[in-house]
Amino acid sequence: MRPLYLGKVHLHWCDACHVPVLGESCGRCGGVTRPVAVTPPGDARPAFDADLSLVNQVYTDHFGAPLVPEGMLALLNKVPDPDRMEEVIVGGAIVGQIRFIPSEDRWEPIPRIEAGNVLAPERRYVIADSGAVPSIRDEGASLLAPGLREIDPAVRAGDEVFILAPDGTVIGVGRARVSADEARSMTRGPVVRTRRNQPGLCRPGSATWQDAVEANGPVLDRYESVARAFVREVIDGHPGLPVTVSYSGGKDSLATLLVVQKEFGPVPLLFADTGFEFPETYANLERVAEQYGVRVVRSSGRTRFDQVFETQGPPAVDARWCCEVCKLGPIGEAIREQWGECLSFIGQRKYESARRSKSRRVWRNPSLSVQLSAAPIHTWTALHVWLYLFREGAPYNSLYEEGFDRIGCYICPSSDLSVFRTLKDRYPDLMAAWFDRLRAWQQARGLSDGWVNDGEWRRFGAHEACRRR
Repeated sequence: MRPLYLGKVHLHWCDACHVPVLGESCGRCGGVTRPVAVTPPGDARPAFDADLSLVNQVYTDHFGAPLVPEGMLALLNKVPDPDRMEEVIVGGAIVGQIRFIPSEDRWEPIPRIEAGNVLAPERRYVIADSGAVPSIRDEGASLLAPGLREIDPAVRAGDEVFILAPDGTVIGVGRARVSADEARSMTRGPVVRTRRNQPGLCRPGSATWQDAVEANGPVLDRYESVARAFVREVIDGHPGLPVTVSYSGGKDSLATLLVVQKEFGPVPLLFADTGFEFPETYANLERVAEQYGVRVVRSSGRTRFDQVFETQGPPAVDARWCCEVCKLGPIGEAIREQWGECLSFIGQRKYESARRSKSRRVWRNPSLSVQLSAAPIHTWTALHVWLYLFREGAPYNSLYEEGFDRIGCYICPSSDLSVFRTLKDRYPDLMAAWFDRLRAWQQARGLSDGWVNDGEWRRFGAHEACRRR
């Protein structure tokens, strides 16, 4: 899939402080930073403990060693993929990726040559003869049978492997064309097809997220100031409209709340309760409301969801009727009942999707005409948001620390299959009830088992599934 260019990639790195910086100079040491070439849209985010545990487990299972050393900051950058793939940034470089393979229900490690700065593979490696080293290291040549000195017995055809020089230095990475047994009997032909990636500079070192907050102080001040000015301009331009913040329980709406409160003071939170929210989201809503002294105006969409499901089946990526039925309609009724109409600040960012990158910063949704919406943090990346929340000591949703990168309905058809795998493990009762409901629809209409088991219900609407049957 092609990269999505949704805006400028802001990510830089300070080699002195060993932290990511969203500008060309470090606010902590004053030094010049260098750009980090991540795949667009470049919406990199901090890797929390659960993220690091997953990455390190995937690499340890395959190579016998973790990818991210303890004490080093790491970022994850989601890149375009049929399901889910994440770039792992350490020391200011992409050191590898992890990719979920739905058909095999597993994660695959895809290392880069820069991983040699932080990882010493104990298995699934090959050692090249000294004469083959220059062509592999300098020209990206594949490792051919005559240049093979040693191969780990665990290597199978199709495995990702490290290519080492006789002294153990990583000189390349790639995919094995043959198994270890086959390779030992070969006299010609490729053993490993070397993968060429854009080179990066990895300079690992220990740091904390508080160090990163200090390094980004000037950037955060500037972005907050611009966002606050936007809030004031919109409010002044629409006198008489009650001011609210649309709150989802996610990081972006929380950052928006902080910006609005700093500029305007406490405002009510609009919370669209679909009936499929995570328990942690409800807990976060209560905590945020209490900590910031704001009231919650809540709508409920579960009853309407159940009614529509009976006739249309589950929502899908190309038929997301759930948003209008469970969110827009009920929240519109709540707004009419409370104020007639209102101004709502929303945590929408252009780096989230192509559609949002083209969205205006102030708009009215035709399906929710009683709400004037405005996006103060439209130009922020995920890292801007996270560093801002860290600086402010804001009570973000605990699910982010559990490996979730977005917070929404747990039945959302736009979620990756890797997410549903995690959900089944973490919320077995909730997900069992949902999948029982999907199977009942599938069986009543004679659809294939794959419609549920392979996640086909997410890709096209139920009526389309019946048509294709």
